[in-house]
Amino acid sequence: MVKKLTVNIVGAGLAGSECAWQLASRNIAVNLYEMRDENRKTFAHQTQDCAELVCSNSLRCHDVTSAIGLLHEEMRILNSLIIESAIKSRVPAGNALAVDRKNFSNYIKEKLLATNNVKIIRKEIEELPLNSDEIWIIATGPLTSDKLSNSILRATNQQHLSFFDAIAPIIYKDSIDFNYAWMQSRYDKGDGKDYINCPLTKDQYYQLVDDLLNAKKTEFKEWEKDTPYFDGCLPVEEMARRGRDVLRYGPLKPIGLTNQQFPINHELRKPYAVIQLRQDNKLGTLYNIVGFQTKLKYGEQKEIFAKILGLQNAEFARYGGIHRNIFINSPQLLDCNLRFKKYPNIFFTGQVTGVEGYVESAAMGLICAIFCYSDIINAKISLPSCKTAIGALLNYITLGSNGVDFQPMNVNFGLFETLKLNKKIAKKDRIVAYSDRAIKEMQIWQKNNMKFFQK
Repeated sequence: MVKKLTVNIVGAGLAGSECAWQLASRNIAVNLYEMRDENRKTFAHQTQDCAELVCSNSLRCHDVTSAIGLLHEEMRILNSLIIESAIKSRVPAGNALAVDRKNFSNYIKEKLLATNNVKIIRKEIEELPLNSDEIWIIATGPLTSDKLSNSILRATNQQHLSFFDAIAPIIYKDSIDFNYAWMQSRYDKGDGKDYINCPLTKDQYYQLVDDLLNAKKTEFKEWEKDTPYFDGCLPVEEMARRGRDVLRYGPLKPIGLTNQQFPINHELRKPYAVIQLRQDNKLGTLYNIVGFQTKLKYGEQKEIFAKILGLQNAEFARYGGIHRNIFINSPQLLDCNLRFKKYPNIFFTGQVTGVEGYVESAAMGLICAIFCYSDIINAKISLPSCKTAIGALLNYITLGSNGVDFQPMNVNFGLFETLKLNKKIAKKDRIVAYSDRAIKEMQIWQKNNMKFFQK
């Protein structure tokens, strides 16, 4: 029987919630500190819920032949609460694992509290507990409070790295004009009608690009102006700035989509560009504009989007916005088990370590909890192989870049240990081979470390 002790986790986002679940399910008591309450939110958060999804409601592709879908499967193998909740709260989105935000968060909170091992404490932790004899896990994510950020800065003796992250607008479905818009998934994937599509002619597309470039945008403070964007989550106007056709070959690409309500020779049947909206809640009443993270001022958003066919009378449940994300130089600061090298009673996990994305953050929360548990029972655990998605991400943030020009990273097959092949095979077959190998390696790793998974 494991001795009952308490682990302190700071931050009830995806990483913190997953971390708390993994420890609590192993009979470890958890104090889960969250500064958000009924009276205090952050710029991006709207609620005090556990694991609130502040940007998209999508956990991205669920297909195991994609790197992110493979990460989903590895986490499922390891009893992930985040993946379990996502499956329970799923809404239609083709190959993507998109969720009803409220149901997703409620399920996580109920499961955490049902363990009787998790206590949620509404309190801001302002200082790193450097001299504590207790175990602390920092999972504060990209919106770490200023006071705690400054404490981390002092403890690390170096500057934070940071980038801007943007959130997309959400539209009420019943305000969309289906005389122009239509339901279809690209290439009819999923059930074929998982997305709402709004067409653009050539003139309308370039007018949109001009509007995005000329619109009034959020003004940055002087100390924020040199902060770089993360390329995986660029504001739509920044994409437009990088080239007039960037959007048309990116989130607005029209391939695989046909507007059947118009005659064959009509310019809107095969549009020059297409804006897609993805279901955002279980009821199907809310849709977010895919790829339209933005720093445009609210009035500009309303005016510009009203020019899009189908969105002429669109009503916004939430306008897009922008906030600064913060992450540490993990390869220099953390060991292979996500412990702070200078103060090994402190772990860091989640997006603050330099992984990017909901699922990647939760995956680091999961593996951090297992490492923490190994310390508690005083038993050595092997690292997951770099042939797995979790192992590849862990390697990247602790060893991969040696801290030189370290930047946030989504999971991708470029992080995996290279396949050893006797002959060349097609790209799609290589991806399948990566996926099959990773799942087998994860199952082997779990089996070889079974003492850490017995509850």
